[in-house]
Amino acid sequence: MNAESDERIEAAEKASPESVPGGTTKAEKVERELGSRAPGFIKASRPLHLSWQVGVFVVGLGVVVAGVLMLVLPGPGWLVIFGGMAIWATEFVWAQLVLRWTKRKVTEAAQRALDPKVRRRNIILTTVGLVIAAVLVGIYVWKFGLALPWTVGE
Repeated sequence: MNAESDERIEAAEKASPESVPGGTTKAEKVERELGSRAPGFIKASRPLHLSWQVGVFVVGLGVVVAGVLMLVLPGPGWLVIFGGMAIWATEFVWAQLVLRWTKRKVTEAAQRALDPKVRRRNIILTTVGLVIAAVLVGIYVWKFGLALPWTVGE
């Protein structure tokens, strides 16, 4: 279940021991970026590490399923789904890559949203939408008066 590649480990061992911010070497940073974050004593035993991975998968799956349920029920569905992905990312490379891709896309979208042209367009579209909604409400009130479409109190 562990998706660590021999090539990545060899590359990390061959990396120069130059220090990167935070006081760790580049090789240590590569090791921390991808792969299992289980404690060393768990990684040392294959059966224990496999049990650890199964436990992390089950907990992450429970959180993701709860998030999916919250998409249709009240609750912060997407936030919980990404929380489950973060749990999986502590152990699985594929989840780390998905989270890295998601963070990159969110950052790019935030940068695009800060562009003055995009902001101006969004303001114009919002204004047009509000005007259309106000016109529709006005037509409804003109045609039916202030009577609600359902009976209150009966």
